[in-house]
Amino acid sequence: MRKAIWSVFVCLTIPLGSETMNTPRYQEGQLLRPEGYREWMFVGANYGMGYTEPDGTKAARPSTFHNIYIQREAFRQYTETGKFPDKTMLVMEVLRPGTNASINKQGMFQDGFIGIEVALKDEARFPEKWAYFNFIGSGGKMLSEAKPFPKEACWKCHNEHAAVDNVFLQFYPVLREARMKK
Repeated sequence: MRKAIWSVFVCLTIPLGSETMNTPRYQEGQLLRPEGYREWMFVGANYGMGYTEPDGTKAARPSTFHNIYIQREAFRQYTETGKFPDKTMLVMEVLRPGTNASINKQGMFQDGFIGIEVALKDEARFPEKWAYFNFIGSGGKMLSEAKPFPKEACWKCHNEHAAVDNVFLQFYPVLREARMKK
């Protein structure tokens, strides 16, 4: 009987359908690499995108695939309010392209994992609300923690060109469609 009463109590105290948002974790002022992001909401992908014109002075970098994920709870709040909540993280997974493998004779596929970059909205920690992090170290080593890029790097460009709240909504159809419903 006690077990039955305890089970009913536990069920009534846990709200159905609620999910706690994965929040950023820090260690000594650095952002720790988000875990489990592949279980978050997938909002878009791209291949070979870059934000500067090639100037001919450097060899062209090989293009990479990018997969973008957002915490499910942040996505839900965004779809309900049209605003990204505090502690929103967008993870950009970076992968090398592959071709001519197995039975593939044309086109490219996502092949080797390179690492991740993160856009983070943390209003208490960053005066500009958003900061951007790279977890790909020298030689392709995956970093467990990262410092934010200087403001002049990612933040400035996102602030000038992002469609909504420092997020390049123009590149993510899932987020664009959610915003149109508002």
